Amino acid sequence: MESLNDFMSLITSDSYRLLDLLFRLLINTVFTVIIARCFYFPKSRRIDFFFTYVLVGFGIFMLIHLMGDAKLKTGIAMGLFAIFCIMRYRTESVPIREMTYLFLVISLAAINGLAWMADISDKHPEFLAPELTAMIELTVTNMLFILVIWIAEGGKWVTSLSTKYIKYDKIDLITPERRAELIEDLRKRTGLNIQDVAIGSIDFLKDMALIKVFYTESDNKDNDDSLQKMPKLYD
Repeated sequence: MESLNDFMSLITSDSYRLLDLLFRLLINTVFTVIIARCFYFPKSRRIDFFFTYVLVGFGIFMLIHLMGDAKLKTGIAMGLFAIFCIMRYRTESVPIREMTYLFLVISLAAINGLAWMADISDKHPEFLAPELTAMIELTVTNMLFILVIWIAEGGKWVTSLSTKYIKYDKIDLITPERRAELIEDLRKRTGLNIQDVAIGSIDFLKDMALIKVFYTESDNKDNDDSLQKMPKLYD
């Protein structure tokens, strides 16, 4: 214990800054990859967003950490959130789940880049080193992120309904009094366990209606959110 303290005291200021950067970068990268690979990717299977999360996490961390001496710590973090809120990746409409994970990755990078190094050496000299204690605290904070995501993704206490848009041809069944017949017909034709429906636009010239169905998914589910968005023609 004393030898480690002696070793830490021999580290120069420049070497300490470099080690601090490398340790924080390692923690941020490891937990960002865990979030993107173990929680986001298994359900969405979108390699483009996995690639985005890893690089955004790296870029935000480096930007915030290296600009920490500018004494704009909180302002920089909040400014980055504001920029992404305004932009929202305007080249593409990003689904809410992808946006949530993006903000999580940004939050994690901001915390890892801005967290203060606790100076507790005077109060607790028996600790290995104040820097090591701060790194442990930072690691525990990242683990709490993982725990909350794991609990939220489990979703054991809520019933989730998926949705699909269907162009339906039997418009005589869309009246409120025949709603049960409509749901039963959709169940037979789609094979989905449909729980409810919502009637959208109706075209009497083509005998067609746009219907949004709500259904429960099986374990082997296809949950590609990119297929749920209707073209502007049908909005």
